[in-house]
Amino acid sequence: MSVLSRLHPEHPSPRQLNLVIAGSSEVPAVVAEASRLQSSLQKAGHRVTSRLALRNDWSEGRFHPDDGTTADLVLALGGDGTILRTARWMGYEQVPVLGVNLGTLGFLADFSILEMDAVLEDIAGGRFRLVEHLMFETEVIRDRVTIHRELGLNETSILAGPPFSMIEICLFVDGEIATTYRSDGLIVSTPVGSTAYNLSAGGPIVRKDLDAFIFTPLSPHTLTNRTVIDSAMRRFELLVPRPNQGSACVVDGRMITGLAADDRVLIRRATPRFTLVETRTHGYYRTLRDKLHWGGGIHGTGLRAPRAGEAHGAGEAHGAGAAPDGDAV
Repeated sequence: MSVLSRLHPEHPSPRQLNLVIAGSSEVPAVVAEASRLQSSLQKAGHRVTSRLALRNDWSEGRFHPDDGTTADLVLALGGDGTILRTARWMGYEQVPVLGVNLGTLGFLADFSILEMDAVLEDIAGGRFRLVEHLMFETEVIRDRVTIHRELGLNETSILAGPPFSMIEICLFVDGEIATTYRSDGLIVSTPVGSTAYNLSAGGPIVRKDLDAFIFTPLSPHTLTNRTVIDSAMRRFELLVPRPNQGSACVVDGRMITGLAADDRVLIRRATPRFTLVETRTHGYYRTLRDKLHWGGGIHGTGLRAPRAGEAHGAGEAHGAGAAPDGDAV
């Protein structure tokens, strides 16, 4: 749990919280909603700082309030892209994030703007959970010199790039060669990132609060090269002996550097933990059901899903309406 924040589950929150509203200044709906929220929260007695910025400006400067204090909670307005940029901006000073969905899908930005009053009441009364998630550091080493180091949340990807022929990627685990991928690239994902690029590439969904890395090759030449999941306690190293001219290392959707022959890419668990706020109405499997339209025919029917230990048909006669889908970008 973050020692920087004064939020503690099952304990009422301080009457005056230090809040930061984060979002893109390029999206009119985000700008308007940030202004409305800031005014409402200040009237309620909270200290509120607005951190709206262009998408390319989110890794510069200190994220927290300008007076040197630390935020208790960040309201990230937008979608999953907003949350990734917010995590990068906070860097090694992570505090809990409440993802407010103003986009189209989103697994991390799970709350709708219409739920904000109820969610903030739950937080004030201590009716919430703080769920910590794995973050990682990616270090690119060339000729024994670190040329780039990046903190990430979703994934590190090695992409073959132009001229779009397969490349070899050697994976070492704790210094031991594990395999050599011959493929269009490799995704090394956290559980949080398992529902992002990894999922699109055919990788598995892994519960977000597990400490593990997921290795998913892109179009592997060898059919037995399948996704592997390993403990985040280990040290992982990728070696690219002969990259293409356009081969690159990408972290959370941002290219951090092109790759030269024999570059090494180290991936390891980072010290800071990314923390999301969950409430009694928003849990892990509810998010999956809503976003992926799971439910065995129950989703969208107005019928309640059976509880654990309950016969399948027992709860259907008294079902409440299903919650609508959320949005995120």
